[in-house]
Amino acid sequence: MSAVNPSLETVRDGASADAPRAAEAGLAWWADAIIYQIYPRSFADANGDGIGDLPGITSRLPYLKRLGVDALWLSPFYKSPQADAGYDVADYRVVDPLFGTLEDFDRLLHEAHGLGIKVIVDLVPNHTSDEHAWFRAALQSPPGSAERARYLFRDGRGENGELPPNNWQSVFGGAAWSRAPGDRHWYLHLFDGKQPDLNWDNPQVRAEFEDVLRFWLDRGVDGFRVDVAHGLVKDSELPDAEQRKENRVLVGPMWDQDGVHEIYRAWHRILDQYPGERMMVAEAWVTPQERLTHYIRSDEMQQAFNFDYLLLENWDAGTFKSVIDASLSLAAEVSATTTWVTSNHDVVRAPSRYGLSRPGAHPKGIDAAGEQPNEALGLRRARALALLTLALPGSAYIYQGEELGLPEHTTLEARYRQDPMFIRTHGADIGRDGCRVPLPWRADAPSLGFGPGDRSWLPQPATYAHYTVDRQEGVAGSTLELYRQMLRLRREHALGKGQLRWVDTDRDLLVFDNGDVRVLINFGTQTRALPAGGQILLSSEPLKEPSKLPGNTAAWLTGSCPSSS
Repeated sequence: MSAVNPSLETVRDGASADAPRAAEAGLAWWADAIIYQIYPRSFADANGDGIGDLPGITSRLPYLKRLGVDALWLSPFYKSPQADAGYDVADYRVVDPLFGTLEDFDRLLHEAHGLGIKVIVDLVPNHTSDEHAWFRAALQSPPGSAERARYLFRDGRGENGELPPNNWQSVFGGAAWSRAPGDRHWYLHLFDGKQPDLNWDNPQVRAEFEDVLRFWLDRGVDGFRVDVAHGLVKDSELPDAEQRKENRVLVGPMWDQDGVHEIYRAWHRILDQYPGERMMVAEAWVTPQERLTHYIRSDEMQQAFNFDYLLLENWDAGTFKSVIDASLSLAAEVSATTTWVTSNHDVVRAPSRYGLSRPGAHPKGIDAAGEQPNEALGLRRARALALLTLALPGSAYIYQGEELGLPEHTTLEARYRQDPMFIRTHGADIGRDGCRVPLPWRADAPSLGFGPGDRSWLPQPATYAHYTVDRQEGVAGSTLELYRQMLRLRREHALGKGQLRWVDTDRDLLVFDNGDVRVLINFGTQTRALPAGGQILLSSEPLKEPSKLPGNTAAWLTGSCPSSS
């Protein structure tokens, strides 16, 4: 069921290198799909409690259809105490009452499918909530019991077991171990203390998640986004080891162990048993990039997020060209498609990142005490980046609000913050709340149209009134209309199924052809000439002179490419 990669041709110093060309008939739906990430608690609130819900999402499906997306990815909506905004799951088969009911989910799925939109749900297999029935049973059972064997319990060190079993640290700050009350055992949690890690060497754990997959596949979901896909299997010795960063990615004996691939091969076989094309996409933070291809081999997952592209910290043509080249070439080696991403619920929003003095930097959140981004410049660069990203062969993910140009909430007060990253580090890491603020729909409505009342689980900044859907709908040049045009033209010109051919690159200018479209992005500040004879299909900013491309601007042209002349 693996997709075949759209062909790649790159031109370097006059020489060309061709990757295998895929017949369009061989492409699975996800190969060139635009997949829209919905963070349910922040998308649309139907009942006025200040938290987004499944009926709210269903009510906005016509908006998403008009935007032009092919599929939705829903972040967790399962039963949860919400210690980590739903990524601490207490029951994988139950919808949390905050978000509605299982019937609400079935209605959403049915209506989305009726509009031709597929639905992917989030799966969180690395850990459960500490309120999951399994973990409650583990705490009530003695060391060495079958109940504890589902998790990673170990004896503590020291004379009385008072020290953690090793020196591992939580991603969210502090030790990665918490002590079980009343005995020498400690349990591992690579994230929050309320998120105990499962033991994936235990056959019961593997059988349980295979059943969870079938539960949602039987309901008709089209796929799964697999959370922390690189973390399920740990070095069995659990050795002392410092987590360190390489290429901005955490590495160590708790990450990217080869044993995870046996799990995904088993899951692949389950998906193959269902009619239609079902898929999985890996959230796998790995380095070097070659390791990512292991997750998208023909008998494992179908996609993996391209975090090398997301994590780019420079705003120049050469940096982007290098990562694009490597991404397409590596995906081609395993006959998969590249999955482009520039924002999600875990990182500062792109318009704010690219408005910083070091454009593209990845701070762990931004608050009022930190550098405030240049909002106008950041939005200009984010719009140009969108034209680049959506012109590349492969699939792309859009995080809710990207189509509005939403910036980060950079002045959110500490008293409102709920991210365990902020709480566990006592504010040293600002956390991810700033990119999770509820969406603005109507400028003159309470909660900016997020719900029927004025409640929202995180306060919206006053500036969001300038980004509402109703202020952008039908307005020429608005970011929303730009995205609608981009997605329509991308489909019409089959860019996701296309072939990339580099034309020119210098420090500031990146130019390539994809089919009959020439793509140009000017990373610099000086105006650059556009090719003669080309017809402008779309530009990220209005062009005062049709023959010139201003700085921090991108354009799509046709009629000027060798393939169309």
